[in-house]
Amino acid sequence: MKAFVLRSYGSPDALELTDIDKPKPGPGEVLVQVRATSVQPWDWHFMRGEPYVARVMPGGPGFRRPRFGILGADVAGVVEAVGTGVTEYGPGDAVFGMPPTGGGFAEYVCVPESELAPKPETLSFAQAAAVPLAGGTALLGIRDQGGVKPGQKVLVNGASGGVGTFAVQIAKAYGAHVTGVCSTRNVDLVRSLGADEAIDYTKEDFARDGQIYDVLLYISGNRSFADCRKALKRKGVCVLLGGAAGRWVQPAGRMFGILAASAFTSQKAALGQVVGSKETRRNLLELTDLIENGKLTPMIDRTYTFEEIPEALRYQEEGHAPGKVVVTM
Repeated sequence: MKAFVLRSYGSPDALELTDIDKPKPGPGEVLVQVRATSVQPWDWHFMRGEPYVARVMPGGPGFRRPRFGILGADVAGVVEAVGTGVTEYGPGDAVFGMPPTGGGFAEYVCVPESELAPKPETLSFAQAAAVPLAGGTALLGIRDQGGVKPGQKVLVNGASGGVGTFAVQIAKAYGAHVTGVCSTRNVDLVRSLGADEAIDYTKEDFARDGQIYDVLLYISGNRSFADCRKALKRKGVCVLLGGAAGRWVQPAGRMFGILAASAFTSQKAALGQVVGSKETRRNLLELTDLIENGKLTPMIDRTYTFEEIPEALRYQEEGHAPGKVVVTM
């Protein structure tokens, strides 16, 4: 089979399109013929091995060489074969999910049964591939870390990106009053997702406009916890789902700094984390329910072919994509 293999850290040029053996599913695994995948910050962080501090952290990209030889955290495709003990799927089933060690940048990938769910019938494979990591991150940030309840006020800082476009819709589905922060060109998009208000960060500052929120989803930007506190109620929650990247420490340094500072205030910070979740199937099924009930739609900015994965990564790494960037086979 063909796959983009990463043998050393670097730019998208470090990805080598080559022929490798098709994997065989082990116990509890499903062999998926990949029909679509997506590119996202997870991929280029592991591709470049940045920030450097992450290389020595548990679950990081690897100290001297890439831990994952094939990137791609999202997959949507068709079951080719199953290993022993698999009961939920059989050959021909359409599925989507998150291979825990990557693998979506290949024609086939083995995925644990627990990391998959039936593909939503209303979505194409390309649309389904946009959902797992970004949608799951948004869902956990709102449902678990944020504990959002009907009637609460939620601010999504970074509302037009991959995670943000899901977060706005999911927060609305949970009954919140949602304000999205984005650039001028994405204000209409954010409103179309259901946001009650949209703040153009080039013209307004959410930390100084006098509005306060129950939950602040910190997806992008360089704002300090002091700024976030100004926009939070006394016992509000700042959910850290990302931030501006850097070569050495950021966004890890800023996120851990916010976590540490929150220990001394009534407003709390929580780190959103979907990778490594033990409830991937549950999360995918909840996302599917929202999708099939018309409350959630993946926003796709651009679609690339499999051979164009390096170019898709270059575009996504620029950080200006509204919604998701997907790849079809």
